Amino acid sequence: MIGVDKVEDIRKRGRRGETVASISRETGVSEPTVRKYLRAQDLSPEPPRSRAPGSEVLAPYEGTVDAWLDDDRGNWRKQRHTAVRVYARLRDELGHAGSYSTVQRYVKRRREEMAEERDRRDAQGYLQLEWLPGECQVDFGEADFRVRGVLTRGKYLTVTFPHSNVGLTQVFWGETSECVCQGLRNVFEFVGGVPRRAVFDNATGVGGRLGPEVRLSELFRRFAAHYGLDLTFTNPYSGNEKGNVENKVGCHRRNLFVPVPSFSDVLAFNARLLRDCLDLSEGKRHYRLGTPELELFDEDREALSPLPPAAFSCVRWETRRCDKQGAFTLGGVHRYSAGPAYARREVAVALGAFDVAVCDCETGEAVASYERRWGEAPTDSSDPTLQLRLLCMRPAGWRDSSVRGSLPAELVSFLDAEPAGRLHADLRVLRDESAERGWAAAAGGMPGTVRATGSTDRASVAVSAARAQAGDERVEYDEAGDLGVYDRAPGVLEGGEGDADDQLGA
Repeated sequence: MIGVDKVEDIRKRGRRGETVASISRETGVSEPTVRKYLRAQDLSPEPPRSRAPGSEVLAPYEGTVDAWLDDDRGNWRKQRHTAVRVYARLRDELGHAGSYSTVQRYVKRRREEMAEERDRRDAQGYLQLEWLPGECQVDFGEADFRVRGVLTRGKYLTVTFPHSNVGLTQVFWGETSECVCQGLRNVFEFVGGVPRRAVFDNATGVGGRLGPEVRLSELFRRFAAHYGLDLTFTNPYSGNEKGNVENKVGCHRRNLFVPVPSFSDVLAFNARLLRDCLDLSEGKRHYRLGTPELELFDEDREALSPLPPAAFSCVRWETRRCDKQGAFTLGGVHRYSAGPAYARREVAVALGAFDVAVCDCETGEAVASYERRWGEAPTDSSDPTLQLRLLCMRPAGWRDSSVRGSLPAELVSFLDAEPAGRLHADLRVLRDESAERGWAAAAGGMPGTVRATGSTDRASVAVSAARAQAGDERVEYDEAGDLGVYDRAPGVLEGGEGDADDQLGA
């Protein structure tokens, strides 16, 4: 199996019309393999498979070997690691018990991949500032969105075509490689083709930058090879190379996200957003050329390469071992369940921009799917707050909701008796307090408020939830005192008859 960079080089040469024989000679890959990758219609990532016995032993040390080989590039060529030296260090310093042949094959492959990456970067040359039809710039922006009633800080991927000054934007909750791939795929399918060249402001979401070097993520390398996308990255601190996309990021925030957009389905919102972006260019002339932007955008579209027959699957596969309850975590704080049947077993997890799919490692069968959670706050796929946001948008589903079954019986009885308008308000209070203090505190404190006041006003629930969060089980209000003393107070202050202490009930 050859690396993704080699596959990309083969497909790029094929698009230029080179013969199979010449591609084989130039790349050092056999002709049958060249034909295989020229004919391949789908380069989407595949679910993880079991490693060969030798490579599985080496897997924990691959990062260390990569670091040694990276450091070698700054050393004199006669003082660099050989495969023998790598094997000796792994054995003596880290206790590696694998064979020398496995280490030798890995070192050889990684050196070839590193050399190909350097050659590809050198071939890119300097960044042109004359933008041709069909070329684009890509960058992220940040804005607030109200999702199912909750204010959420989100990201948006903006793709601009400097030739026409048309920009297209898609909203996400992160800047990962799967978000970048999904955003670009949405744009490609909307405009009906693949740009001739994509220029990125930095490596965020598609890899990492180490000094002047950009290392692409495996998913994005596959994406670029699948679509035949040529990539370049702007130089650090070179604002003149990325001005168009930076301006468009601000333009879209001001014109598309003010006031704060409110929606319940981000996929439907993104579909509308692409059309809204084009509407911004309606009747507008290019700032420098004076030609209508949409007329120039037709030239952009004509210069695009055709879409491949198969759409790329924008998911990153990982393997996770479930705990004794059949659950696993992603990102350290987000908990998902594969079910009790997978307790202490491994599952294959497909991470998309908006969804998480859980599959059986052996059969590949889908086990469960969830909306992907983001942020640093812990979440649980079984947490009722995930359904509470949607319930606030559709309170008619209260009777059959999982939220109802998760609340104390006393509170359920109260909410069942509420009229529709009041129930909607009560659920919003529960939603907001859950977001502020957590589900356990809000659900545990709310019954005390109902017993003390007969209502669920936000201020009273906040007090009860705060006490529950602090571990105070007395979430009920203290016994009410005699409020009549406040009615008698004006008379005392005016010098009325009788002893002041007697009048105030002291």
